[in-house]
Amino acid sequence: MARLTRLLIGINIAVFALQAISGPRLLANFALWPVGHFFVAQFDTPVGFKLWQLVTCGFLHANFLHLAINMYALWMFGSDVERTLGQRYYLTLYFASLLCSSVTQLLVVSMMTPTGVYPTVGASGAIFGILLAFGLLFPRRTIILLIPPIPMPAIVFVILYALLELFSGVFGTSQGVAHFAHLGGMIGGYLTLRHWRRRGRVGY
Repeated sequence: MARLTRLLIGINIAVFALQAISGPRLLANFALWPVGHFFVAQFDTPVGFKLWQLVTCGFLHANFLHLAINMYALWMFGSDVERTLGQRYYLTLYFASLLCSSVTQLLVVSMMTPTGVYPTVGASGAIFGILLAFGLLFPRRTIILLIPPIPMPAIVFVILYALLELFSGVFGTSQGVAHFAHLGGMIGGYLTLRHWRRRGRVGY
C-alpha cells in the first residue's frame, strides 16, 4: 500500500476510535452542519456550520461499517492513483475532492425543504474523487463487482456509479446517504485533473 494512502487510512481509523471515546462532542464541532444555529436533542451545545467542518467532516464516520467501506475503497483505488500522480498531487486531489463534496452538500441542503437538522460525515466525497481519477488514469483496468460479480472496465464502472448516485440523489433512494456530496467529490476530482492536464502535469 502506498505511503499516503496508508497514512490517510490510519488517520481515519484513529479519529473513529476517538469518536468512540469522546461521544457526540466530535460530531457537534467537526461534522458538517447546515448554515445556521440549531439545537439538536442529543447534543448539549448549539450546532451549526463552521468553516473548518468542510475538511474535518471527511475524517468522521457514522459507524464501523461506514468506515470499513470507505477505507476499503481508499485501499483499493488510492495506492495506484498515488503512485501515478505522486504524493503532492495525490494529497491535493484528495482534499480538493473533499472540499468540493462538502460545498456541494451545503448547497444541496440549503435548497431542500427542511426535514430536520442532521450532520454529514465520511470520507466518501474525497474517495469518489479518487475513484474518478482511477477511472481516468486506468480506464481499461478491469474491476469486478462483489454483488453481482460482473467484470467491467474501470471507466465504465465510474460512469455507471456516477449515474446511480445521480439517480439516487434525484429520486431520494437510500435515505441517509449524501449522494450529491459523492457527485461533488467526483466533480472536484475531475476539475482538478483537468486543470493539471491543461498545464501538462498529468496525462490520461
